[in-house]
Amino acid sequence: MAALLCLLGVPEAAAQRGVAGPIYERNIDALIEGAEQGLARLEELGWLLRGQMTTTVQAHPGFRSPYRGPNSLSPKPDSTAMQTIDIVLGRRLWRGAEVIAVPSPTRGFGFSDNRGLGALTNTESFHGGTSNWDWNVTRLFLRQTIDLSYDATGSDDDPMRFTGPLALERITITAGKLAVWDFFDNNRYAHEPRTQFLNYALVGAGALDYASDPAGYTHGAVLEWENGIWATRLGAFQIARNQGGPQLDERIGRGWQVLGELDRAWWIGQHPGALRLLLGASRTRSARYDDLTQALLGGGDPTGVARAYRTKAMVALNFEQQLNDVVGAFARLGWNDGHAQSFMFTEMDWSASAGLSIGGWRWGRYADTVGLAFNLGGLHGPQRRFLAAGGTGFILGDGRLAYAPEVALETYYDVGIAPGLTAAVDLQCIINPGYNSDRGPVPVATLRLRAAF
Repeated sequence: MAALLCLLGVPEAAAQRGVAGPIYERNIDALIEGAEQGLARLEELGWLLRGQMTTTVQAHPGFRSPYRGPNSLSPKPDSTAMQTIDIVLGRRLWRGAEVIAVPSPTRGFGFSDNRGLGALTNTESFHGGTSNWDWNVTRLFLRQTIDLSYDATGSDDDPMRFTGPLALERITITAGKLAVWDFFDNNRYAHEPRTQFLNYALVGAGALDYASDPAGYTHGAVLEWENGIWATRLGAFQIARNQGGPQLDERIGRGWQVLGELDRAWWIGQHPGALRLLLGASRTRSARYDDLTQALLGGGDPTGVARAYRTKAMVALNFEQQLNDVVGAFARLGWNDGHAQSFMFTEMDWSASAGLSIGGWRWGRYADTVGLAFNLGGLHGPQRRFLAAGGTGFILGDGRLAYAPEVALETYYDVGIAPGLTAAVDLQCIINPGYNSDRGPVPVATLRLRAAF
């Protein structure tokens, strides 16, 4: 459907945390007899070992482009590949405490080095890709869980946590190197690009400028309370030193991001649902778009416009509901004030997304999933005027702009080949790429293969 609409050129539970698709699967016995018992024994001894590998291959044909700028998506036919590996290592310390480290070698690129689109097509890719393996410890954090009730409800859905049992009501404190998405804006149907939707604006609210380096990680601390019905989270994070830059700002008293989230879960009959409200503020060393535009129109250099620490307000609403035994629905709304530069995640000032996730058991494929979704994203006046004057951000910049909201359509079929092994075909269509009606539409096809234990 997404591909057809693209060719036509028109658009179409319980409180939980952690990513929606767990890294861990009880499948390693298929490769090494008795290995599952060995991993369970390691956990009994206070050690954690899990892992996953995901490969994505994307391609798009040539598309209409009467002009292009320094940050345009290339209109020529293009293909890219991305590989990511996570090795989850953990050690129990004292009661309720654990330290988690995740070495994550990666290699590959996004289209045009992840430029030219607000709704980038592969959340696995990032700016500054490499053809060689790049080794990083993407997460290294200490977690302390404090039980507030005496029940044991099993394990959390967080793949980077020791197997339960966990109290239904609990406080969790996490500090170290982490990803903001490990804690905020979760959704059981649209949050994990390795098994669900790939597009940036469908994995999270596109208008929230999540704190991160180009690979998606930062330093910070998160305080959580949950009881199975209600949950609250408060996080403080380090922001990038420069717009889209690889270094984090060491002046944490001046530059920072604070996020808060309130969750409410429910059941309609046997079908779980949840609503999440996110509020946030980022204080970054940035310039106002109106000042940058004035410099461009006056014949000056916008890089010479004074930068100062400015605060950007953000808000998002996140909904999920299981409709029946096989179909689930989700929706998100996102907004930021748009006066100062977008800084870390993508360039989008408001967003609205919705979609469906359909299980395959009705046609005899119990481990398969079909997803269909869209995102509508746009810019406020200050950034629109800046781009129309020929300005460039860290993602956008066609040299001129015939503004229109950007539409991203995505559908995928994820096939469960064996426990812990999945393959997917994914089709996307980006209409008005980079919020520019003069360019596109852009159809994108993706093959994805994932193995996990």
